[in-house]
Amino acid sequence: MRHFFGLLLGVVVAAALLVGGGWASQEAVRGAVQNVDPVRDTRMLIALGVMVVVGLLLGLVLVTRVSPLSTFVPSMALLAWTVVYLLDVSRAASLVPTGPSVHAELLQAGRGALTLLSTGVYALLGIALFLPVLMPSRWSRPERDDEEEYEETLGY
Repeated sequence: MRHFFGLLLGVVVAAALLVGGGWASQEAVRGAVQNVDPVRDTRMLIALGVMVVVGLLLGLVLVTRVSPLSTFVPSMALLAWTVVYLLDVSRAASLVPTGPSVHAELLQAGRGALTLLSTGVYALLGIALFLPVLMPSRWSRPERDDEEEYEETLGY
Protein backbone atom coordinates (compact mmCIF):
# COMPACT_ATOMS: atom_id res chain seq x y z
CA MET A 1 0.00 0.00 0.00
CA ARG A 2 2.93 2.32 0.73
CA HIS A 3 4.22 1.94 -2.82
CA PHE A 4 0.78 2.61 -4.31
CA PHE A 5 0.58 5.91 -2.43
CA GLY A 6 4.16 6.61 -3.49
CA LEU A 7 3.15 6.09 -7.11
CA LEU A 8 0.26 8.55 -6.73
CA LEU A 9 2.54 11.04 -4.99
CA GLY A 10 5.04 10.64 -7.84
CA VAL A 11 2.38 11.59 -10.38
CA VAL A 12 1.50 14.66 -8.30
CA VAL A 13 5.18 15.67 -8.02
CA ALA A 14 5.68 15.22 -11.78
CA ALA A 15 2.63 17.35 -12.54
CA ALA A 16 3.75 20.01 -10.07
CA LEU A 17 7.22 20.15 -11.59
CA LEU A 18 6.02 20.22 -15.19
CA VAL A 19 2.97 22.46 -14.97
CA GLY A 20 3.58 24.50 -11.83
CA GLY A 21 7.29 24.91 -12.35
CA GLY A 22 6.82 25.70 -16.03
CA TRP A 23 4.18 28.34 -15.40
CA ALA A 24 6.10 29.94 -12.54
CA SER A 25 9.35 30.06 -14.51
CA GLN A 26 7.63 31.65 -17.49
CA GLU A 27 6.06 34.27 -15.19
CA ALA A 28 9.46 34.95 -13.62
CA VAL A 29 11.02 35.42 -17.06
CA ARG A 30 8.19 37.78 -18.03
CA GLY A 31 8.75 39.78 -14.86
CA ALA A 32 12.48 39.98 -15.44
CA VAL A 33 12.10 41.08 -19.07
CA GLN A 34 9.48 43.71 -18.28
CA ASN A 35 11.31 44.81 -15.09
CA VAL A 36 8.20 44.22 -12.98
CA ASP A 37 8.25 44.87 -9.24
CA PRO A 38 7.10 41.58 -7.63
CA VAL A 39 5.45 43.40 -4.73
CA ARG A 40 3.16 45.38 -7.05
CA ASP A 41 2.28 42.57 -9.47
CA THR A 42 0.03 39.85 -8.07
CA ARG A 43 0.92 37.39 -10.84
CA MET A 44 4.56 37.62 -9.83
CA LEU A 45 3.66 37.00 -6.20
CA ILE A 46 1.59 33.99 -7.20
CA ALA A 47 4.47 32.70 -9.33
CA LEU A 48 6.86 33.06 -6.41
CA GLY A 49 4.35 31.24 -4.20
CA VAL A 50 4.07 28.42 -6.75
CA MET A 51 7.87 28.15 -6.82
CA VAL A 52 7.93 27.91 -3.02
CA VAL A 53 5.24 25.20 -2.99
CA VAL A 54 6.92 23.18 -5.75
CA GLY A 55 10.28 23.49 -3.99
CA LEU A 56 8.75 22.45 -0.68
CA LEU A 57 7.04 19.45 -2.27
CA LEU A 58 10.26 18.46 -4.00
CA GLY A 59 12.26 18.81 -0.79
CA LEU A 60 9.77 16.80 1.26
CA VAL A 61 9.72 13.99 -1.27
CA LEU A 62 13.52 13.90 -1.37
CA VAL A 63 14.17 13.86 2.38
CA THR A 64 11.21 12.03 3.90
CA ARG A 65 10.94 8.29 4.03
CA VAL A 66 8.13 7.67 1.60
CA SER A 67 8.11 5.08 -1.13
CA PRO A 68 10.94 5.50 -3.65
CA LEU A 69 8.30 5.43 -6.37
CA SER A 70 7.41 8.99 -5.35
CA THR A 71 10.78 10.11 -6.71
CA PHE A 72 11.17 7.45 -9.41
CA VAL A 73 8.09 8.45 -11.41
CA PRO A 74 8.97 12.14 -11.84
CA SER A 75 12.65 11.37 -12.37
CA MET A 76 11.87 9.02 -15.24
CA ALA A 77 9.45 11.52 -16.80
CA LEU A 78 12.00 14.33 -16.62
CA LEU A 79 14.95 12.22 -17.76
CA ALA A 80 12.96 10.62 -20.59
CA TRP A 81 11.87 14.02 -21.86
CA THR A 82 15.48 15.23 -21.64
CA VAL A 83 16.70 12.25 -23.68
CA VAL A 84 14.00 12.90 -26.30
CA TYR A 85 15.12 16.53 -26.38
CA LEU A 86 18.74 15.52 -26.89
CA LEU A 87 17.84 13.13 -29.72
CA ASP A 88 15.18 15.20 -31.50
CA VAL A 89 14.41 18.75 -30.42
CA SER A 90 11.32 19.12 -32.60
CA ARG A 91 9.76 15.93 -31.23
CA ALA A 92 10.38 17.05 -27.64
CA ALA A 93 8.88 20.45 -28.41
CA SER A 94 5.82 18.78 -29.94
CA LEU A 95 5.03 17.23 -26.54
CA VAL A 96 4.27 20.71 -25.19
CA PRO A 97 0.55 21.62 -25.35
CA THR A 98 -0.11 24.08 -28.17
CA GLY A 99 -3.05 25.09 -30.30
CA PRO A 100 -6.04 27.38 -30.13
CA SER A 101 -8.09 25.05 -27.93
CA VAL A 102 -5.56 25.07 -25.07
CA HIS A 103 -6.07 27.52 -22.21
CA ALA A 104 -3.66 30.47 -22.18
CA GLU A 105 -2.24 29.59 -18.75
CA LEU A 106 -1.50 26.04 -19.90
CA LEU A 107 0.23 27.42 -23.00
CA GLN A 108 2.35 29.60 -20.74
CA ALA A 109 3.18 26.59 -18.54
CA GLY A 110 4.20 24.65 -21.64
CA ARG A 111 6.51 27.41 -22.82
CA GLY A 112 8.05 27.59 -19.36
CA ALA A 113 8.50 23.82 -19.25
CA LEU A 114 10.22 23.97 -22.63
CA THR A 115 12.53 26.67 -21.29
CA LEU A 116 13.38 24.54 -18.26
CA LEU A 117 13.96 21.56 -20.55
CA SER A 118 16.23 23.40 -22.96
CA THR A 119 18.33 24.91 -20.16
CA GLY A 120 18.93 21.52 -18.53
CA VAL A 121 17.01 22.17 -15.32
CA TYR A 122 14.82 19.11 -15.88
CA ALA A 123 17.89 16.92 -16.39
CA LEU A 124 19.35 18.19 -13.12
CA LEU A 125 16.07 17.60 -11.25
CA GLY A 126 15.66 14.17 -12.85
CA ILE A 127 19.05 13.03 -11.61
CA ALA A 128 18.44 14.49 -8.14
CA LEU A 129 15.10 12.69 -7.95
CA PHE A 130 16.62 9.41 -9.12
CA LEU A 131 19.26 9.22 -6.37
CA PRO A 132 16.83 8.26 -3.54
CA VAL A 133 15.75 5.26 -5.65
CA LEU A 134 19.26 3.85 -5.28
CA MET A 135 19.11 3.88 -1.47
CA PRO A 136 18.20 0.39 -0.20
CA SER A 137 16.77 1.79 3.04
CA ARG A 138 14.04 3.59 1.07
CA TRP A 139 12.67 0.28 -0.24
CA SER A 140 12.34 -1.47 3.13
CA ARG A 141 9.74 -0.78 5.76
CA PRO A 142 10.67 1.22 8.82
CA GLU A 143 11.59 -1.04 11.71
CA ARG A 144 8.98 -1.36 14.42
CA ASP A 145 9.76 -1.72 18.06
CA ASP A 146 8.12 -5.03 19.04
CA GLU A 147 8.57 -4.28 22.73
CA GLU A 148 6.28 -1.22 22.59
CA GLU A 149 3.59 -3.15 20.71
CA TYR A 150 3.72 -5.92 23.32
CA GLU A 151 3.24 -3.45 26.17
CA GLU A 152 0.29 -1.80 24.43
CA THR A 153 -1.51 -5.12 24.02
CA LEU A 154 -1.12 -5.98 27.69
CA GLY A 155 -2.69 -2.70 28.76
CA TYR A 156 0.26 -1.23 30.68
